Amino acid sequence: MRLVGVTRHYAADRPILKDLNLVLQRGERVALQGESGVGKSTLLNLIAGLDVPDAGTIEVAGIRIDALSATARVRYRRETLGFVFQAFHLLPHLTALQNAMVPLMLAGMGELIAHKQALTLLDELGIADRAEARPGELSGGEQQRVALARALVHRPALVLADEPTGNLDPATAHLALDLLFAQCARHGTTMLMVTHSPETAALADRRLVLTERGLTAAV
Repeated sequence: MRLVGVTRHYAADRPILKDLNLVLQRGERVALQGESGVGKSTLLNLIAGLDVPDAGTIEVAGIRIDALSATARVRYRRETLGFVFQAFHLLPHLTALQNAMVPLMLAGMGELIAHKQALTLLDELGIADRAEARPGELSGGEQQRVALARALVHRPALVLADEPTGNLDPATAHLALDLLFAQCARHGTTMLMVTHSPETAALADRRLVLTERGLTAAV
């Protein structure tokens, strides 16, 4: 992933991000920290194609995100990205397995193949025995594992994680992060993770801090 000269304004004279440069290597796991209001969520939205920069270029897996049409950005999110959030955002009327299958079904994969692929990943995450349970029947840690499966099932090139364990107790959070990192390592998936937790950030390959002056390496 490569960002060059990325700038985004709230108003014409008020940039939230200014001339930002960032390179992530394939398979690299990077933690992003910074105070509230410095633009961390804006940065994730730009990389996800949910917003477009006022200047600069964004490239993920060889795709120029800033140059895509709105329709192409939707396809890019479905095929290239995985998302992990503090809130699990599971669909309450679907089972754990069906939630994990959603990205594959949206991509047009046949139901039988999607079923097998999602169940295999649930098994790798240690939750295959809860495949038929609905989110309301799962613990917080189990819901997070389902959310991880949904984010990773289509083997995205890039995972964007926004406070991915913020709703979990420390022990469960550590387990969820171990599972997330292991799956990314297995498939060479790049990850950019926003976190306020120094302990969580310390698990990444590299730590960056976003301030009003731009990105710097964490000390």
